[in-house]
Amino acid sequence: MSDARKPSPSGAAPYDALLLLSFGGPEAPEDVVPFLENVTRGRGIPKERLKEVGRHYFLFGGVSPINGQNRELLAALRKDFAEHGLDLPVYWGNRNWAPYLVDTLREMAKDGHRRIAVLATSAYAGYSGCRQYRENLADALAVLAEEGLPALSVDKLRHFYNHPGFVEPMIEATLAALDELPSEVRPGARLAFTTHSIPTAMAETSGAPDDPARGTPGGAYVAQHLEVARLIAAAVAEHTGVAGRPWELVYQSRSGAPHIPWLEPDICDHLEAEHADGAPAVVMVPIGFVSDHMEVKYDLDTEALAKASGLGLPVARAATVGADPRFTAAVRDLVLERAAVERGEAVTRCALGALGPSHDLCAVRCCPNPRAPRPAAAESAAGSAPGSTDGNAEQNAEESHV
Repeated sequence: MSDARKPSPSGAAPYDALLLLSFGGPEAPEDVVPFLENVTRGRGIPKERLKEVGRHYFLFGGVSPINGQNRELLAALRKDFAEHGLDLPVYWGNRNWAPYLVDTLREMAKDGHRRIAVLATSAYAGYSGCRQYRENLADALAVLAEEGLPALSVDKLRHFYNHPGFVEPMIEATLAALDELPSEVRPGARLAFTTHSIPTAMAETSGAPDDPARGTPGGAYVAQHLEVARLIAAAVAEHTGVAGRPWELVYQSRSGAPHIPWLEPDICDHLEAEHADGAPAVVMVPIGFVSDHMEVKYDLDTEALAKASGLGLPVARAATVGADPRFTAAVRDLVLERAAVERGEAVTRCALGALGPSHDLCAVRCCPNPRAPRPAAAESAAGSAPGSTDGNAEQNAEESHV
């Protein structure tokens, strides 16, 4: 951000709290099936199938790393805010496991908070990474209203995929992963930028209706990931002096019916293709994930590494951003930026690359899916205030290994 019109470090008003909103995960073997039931609720998946899906978690003692990583991020955010004079309490709630979103919002209401900024632990546009979180917020607010608690206004912070506080730690992590490779293969190593695969129909309608990226192949979801991949690849070329290093955006964690087209290629298929093409080594860079949760630990550190080992292909995996101080500083920047906007002030927004900063308020028809209409919080319906809900939001629930 330039020095011109920087928000004041004390300028969190009108917000009186920040909510860290995440996916959640099991923390004991007996949690796994109930957690998966939460994730897949309404889809009629038998418990026996969920037990089969849960094998990923059982390989790690039934514990997902995501909750521990969110506790670390929560502590880091509180520390950063305190060190920079930002008097804004930070709470944490999950979509699918304790601490549940509705319980956290209930706590915030009882603590006297009324205007809440929300950071979702997903950097990109898309149904599962944005709109579904806003639907969950609308559901939770409706429960609080039924309980007679004071009304809360919630504003989801903009997508942060191209904020330097998110991109720069990934550049550093990619360089560190390259250094882990044997020196003889390092110059020719290729980069595989990985993210969660989603149905192609969902990808193509991701983003706002008036977003030019929505009209590109793969919509805003793919366009935003390609932008981050380009930024990292360019920085790696500059730091290593190796120009023209091959890279590709690839996908992982596919779920759902096999007859439905999803984004490809899968990371394991990609490793096979790279080996067949004579690649001396590959660095996997999980740009689609904020932390090293189960889909990183299993799909990359377990499945993909086993595939590479079987091929005899040297690979390394770059770390995710996690609670890196640059990321916590970026969250502070996003809070202050949005607060200044809500006060009617002009601010210079921080963003790298050609796509520019994302929107503050999602459009009613952002990231639609025809499954069923549902209300969503924090969107720009005509005649509605920020934090309101709209009943024309649309639902999908494809986010699990089922």
